Amino acid sequence: MGKTYSEFTQTERRILALAQKNLPDSATPYAEIAAMAGATEAEVLELLRSLKAAGVIRRFGASLKHQRAGFKHNLMVAWKVKDRQEADAAARAATALPQISHCYYRPSPEKDRWPWEFFTMFHGRREEDCAVGMAELSQKTGLTEYAALRSLRELKKISMTYF
Repeated sequence: MGKTYSEFTQTERRILALAQKNLPDSATPYAEIAAMAGATEAEVLELLRSLKAAGVIRRFGASLKHQRAGFKHNLMVAWKVKDRQEADAAARAATALPQISHCYYRPSPEKDRWPWEFFTMFHGRREEDCAVGMAELSQKTGLTEYAALRSLRELKKISMTYF
């Protein structure tokens, strides 16, 4: 489904505009989106499935507002890795830790000035939760060189808006 913006129907645009916002707090959020967009629940689900199958969207799901859930401490840790293989192994270990919400491998064009290429984002109810997770990942991976970057405040955090 390699549609461009102009090829979506008005109904599909309404569905997508609603789907990219917060989902309705309901047992049937897709039915509610359908009602607001003038469509059926089946049409909403088919549009989202077809976009995912075509690779236009990678995933569709709820995002937890971690601060509202009581996870008020954040820690971005930038790790020094030898290469992509070591980063991939570290990522596999990171996915097993509940304190980590996401991780990235970003090769550095200036390794002598910024050697940190593997990034993990820790969340905790207490600051110690992040430190415990960081120590556990270090122990599991053997990675010992890192820069711990604490969040002082959140400046912007929103999903992209396309429609």
